[in-house]
Amino acid sequence: MPTLTCFADVGDAPPYAVTTVPAPPPSNTSADASAVSVAAAWSSAHSALLYRVDGWGAPYFTVNANGNVSVRPHGVNTLDHQEIDLLKVVKKASDPKNSGGLGLQLPLVVRFPDVLKNRLESLHDSFNLAIQSQGYEAHYQGVYPVKCNQDKLVVEDIVKFGSGFRFGLEAGSKPELLLAMSCLCNGSPEALLVCNGFKDVEYISLAIVARKLHLNTVIVLEQEEELDLVIDASRKLGVRPVVGVRAKLRTKHSGHFGSTSGEKGKFGLTTTQILRVVKKLQQHEMLDCMQLLHFHIGSQIPSTSLLADGVREAAQIYCELVRLGAGMKVIDIGGGLGIDYDGSNSQDSDISVSYSLQEYASAVVQAVRSVSNQKGVKHPVICSESGRAIVSHHSILVFEAVSSSSRDSPRISSLGLQHLVQKLADEALTDYKNLSTAVVRGEYDTCLLYAEQLKQRCVEQFKEGSLEMEQLAAVDGLCELVSKSIGVSDPVQVYNVNLSIFTSIPDFWGIGQLFPIIPIHRLNERPAVRGILSDLTCDSDGKIDQFIGGESSLLLHELDGNGSLNGNGGAYYLGMFLGGAYEEALGGVHNLFGGPSMVRVSQSDGPHSFAVTRAVPGPSCGDILRMMQHEPKIMFETLRHRAEEFDYSNSLAIANGLACSFDSMPYLSATSSCSLTAANSGNNSYYYLMDENFTTAAAAAADSVTSEEEQWSYCVA
Repeated sequence: MPTLTCFADVGDAPPYAVTTVPAPPPSNTSADASAVSVAAAWSSAHSALLYRVDGWGAPYFTVNANGNVSVRPHGVNTLDHQEIDLLKVVKKASDPKNSGGLGLQLPLVVRFPDVLKNRLESLHDSFNLAIQSQGYEAHYQGVYPVKCNQDKLVVEDIVKFGSGFRFGLEAGSKPELLLAMSCLCNGSPEALLVCNGFKDVEYISLAIVARKLHLNTVIVLEQEEELDLVIDASRKLGVRPVVGVRAKLRTKHSGHFGSTSGEKGKFGLTTTQILRVVKKLQQHEMLDCMQLLHFHIGSQIPSTSLLADGVREAAQIYCELVRLGAGMKVIDIGGGLGIDYDGSNSQDSDISVSYSLQEYASAVVQAVRSVSNQKGVKHPVICSESGRAIVSHHSILVFEAVSSSSRDSPRISSLGLQHLVQKLADEALTDYKNLSTAVVRGEYDTCLLYAEQLKQRCVEQFKEGSLEMEQLAAVDGLCELVSKSIGVSDPVQVYNVNLSIFTSIPDFWGIGQLFPIIPIHRLNERPAVRGILSDLTCDSDGKIDQFIGGESSLLLHELDGNGSLNGNGGAYYLGMFLGGAYEEALGGVHNLFGGPSMVRVSQSDGPHSFAVTRAVPGPSCGDILRMMQHEPKIMFETLRHRAEEFDYSNSLAIANGLACSFDSMPYLSATSSCSLTAANSGNNSYYYLMDENFTTAAAAAADSVTSEEEQWSYCVA
């Protein structure tokens, strides 16, 4: 326990020297930490328990014997030799080319298409098993809502992996529809193309053209007025459409993600509106065109009981539409298949669910089957739009903690304290005397009271100009020493991470969505520091101070040499898991920080069990400036002319350095690929240093340019 070694002798106050504040009773630690602290030696298994990896990570993530996170790309079917060490992937991606790496800068998104394939297969197999075991007389075929992650390779992978079981796509806007149409040209001809969202004439015409191109397109009516547009466009284009309706169910769940369901939901038709749609289709002799019923209870449905309740309600509507003469074939249960972000397997949390894939599928099949049998209706094809459950696991965001800030134990000299006391006003001096007395008596609650009062009074004196900065620092140190001695000082450190939360984890900032965040290595070492994460942006919201398990800090390891930014310490990598849905599409460019670099990694039989099949550097400063309507070429020319005007002898080197800055990512780098250094060579000239990484990035940037008019070079010959 720290000791209070210097209370100054003040007038008639007794001299107090070398005084120790009694310690309060021991406080309880967190359940997770206490559960693993009994072990004499720390192991990977302890870290897996502490960070709940076996809960949220199963069956794709585990902690290996080396203390690194391992990826099991084929889920439960992954063999031991097929596990992929995530740290090795990161090192391969980020190491310089001359060391055998790819020279990519962090932050880094690592995609595992094998995990994506396994998620699709697991979803399909779960419904197949439920259908077979319950004697259901139709099949399941899902669609992927591309809004969850519109990345080209992600969507193409889903179409490719799902073609064997008629897996399709769902679009909610015109560009998403164009994307889906193009991708499904390479998919199963039976795959559904479900068109949701608000629609105008152009959207509807595009969907009808898709049907003309022999894509299995269904236009789902979100608003009653859309039907007139469908009827008119189909007649003009000479194509008989397939139409669905989205029903507003009474069933909804009360969590954050349930706000789009229920009678007051944003989308869908009431029963009255559905009846009017049926009547109008009947009047136009198009009732056979109505073939699909769609509904959505809400994302992250917490329990199968709520799920079954909603499906039964929708199945009743489906059967009524059959009775009214509609040509019904498909019941689309929408999204809602949740994932367990915190590993708690709980229905009482927005970030967890209390069921497995198999239990979800069985509940859906049983509900549709029972209502259909009751009404004597042929079993419909079951469709789902399970985007979050499909893509969340396949993508990992890896970023680095570059430094940490901590409070060192304050050191206060008797002379410095005496100087402070001499400047104290009467009320502050009284607080100081009372604090001294409380220290002697061991009254730690009273110590805290008078320490806080003393601090506040000194702040007021400083504002008035009667206290100097050194004296204000002394009282801060004294109060901190009191808190540390009593054991109530905040032990949480701030870990500064090379990341923009607004760009890469926008759901945390926007809706408080929690994701599993853990170190990806050193997991065979005991984490001894509680920390929160602070990003690079100049924004007070750019921090993560809430974590799964209800924690307001995260147990982390001490940084080697206080991080790698100064080049003296080792890198400390953290991973955010289960973020493959929505984060990339929602991320912005706050403070002009762009997206991360990306690697695509497949399991292979090589020595490290993986192969990097694609690597893409993150957007450069120039790329991001273009997004905001700036023109880097003009900016560069302006700055180059400025250099020639004010420092002509060094203008070439300055221009080359500026060029490299435009081509570099905006994130921090311990060893810059380009730098300007003033060399003492007699004429104070600058030397421009450029390595292989820059030329690679420049080549990649050049490859991305599609117009000859846009091709230009920053570099000055």
